[in-house]
Amino acid sequence: MPKFEPQAPIGIFDSGIGGLSVLRHIREQLPNESLIYFADSGFAPYGDKSEQEIMQRTLFAAQNLLSHGIKAIVVACNTATAAAIALLRTHYPELIIIGVEPALKPAAAMTRTGQVGVIATTSTLASAKYQLLCAQIQQTTQVHFISQACPGLVNQIELGELDSPATLKILRNCLQAILQSQADILVLGCTHYPFIETSIRSIAASENKGAIHILDTGQAIARQLQRLLTQQQLVHHSPSTARLRFITSGTSEKLEFALTRLLNLDAAQYVIQEIRCNLPAS
Repeated sequence: MPKFEPQAPIGIFDSGIGGLSVLRHIREQLPNESLIYFADSGFAPYGDKSEQEIMQRTLFAAQNLLSHGIKAIVVACNTATAAAIALLRTHYPELIIIGVEPALKPAAAMTRTGQVGVIATTSTLASAKYQLLCAQIQQTTQVHFISQACPGLVNQIELGELDSPATLKILRNCLQAILQSQADILVLGCTHYPFIETSIRSIAASENKGAIHILDTGQAIARQLQRLLTQQQLVHHSPSTARLRFITSGTSEKLEFALTRLLNLDAAQYVIQEIRCNLPAS
């Protein structure tokens, strides 16, 4: 069994910049941990890729992060989690591996109307994992999920177009059925979507749905990571050694822009490594 050390970094992976919303919560929950973020922006978005392609890209990202000696990996991408989390756990059974999935169970417990809206990528909503979870919860709670795919929305967020007319048009279209229903909870089923929460609230308010409660999973993921690290005595307690590093299969300029715009970080303080992989990992 591999020996992991508390001072080893935690790897975080997403198809692009959306997982930065999860990284933000992990930094708050575990401020002494070193983090390595892998953005597979050269192959984003994953929402229109086949399951096989997503599995190959996820393995490639994990292999790259493992080369940096990580002690845990967070798959901060709903689409990659649905398609490839089981494969990752088969390949690396000793490694702490945490995925993300839409917060359907918390939403079902919170709703008063019995109607819950879910926005996500087409791949996430079509996945067997999502369909099974949805069916199980609906059968035991009678909660109805209004699931809406948002084609093109991830691309807009990747471009930094958080409140542009084009982004708002896509958002209004995918929220229309949810806002016209009796839904009192909206589940964000993609880690990109927390970055447009302000726009979502604005649209909901314009439709007299200002009271709708928005759920994302970033905070819960950070708590789960802390719990598993604590169980294995891998929590790092020295703040002086915490580092933040970035890797991208896209351009460093794009990631620098995201760090500045989305996390309010001084991107110049961080080294961003660009890697190239024109063929999916096998």
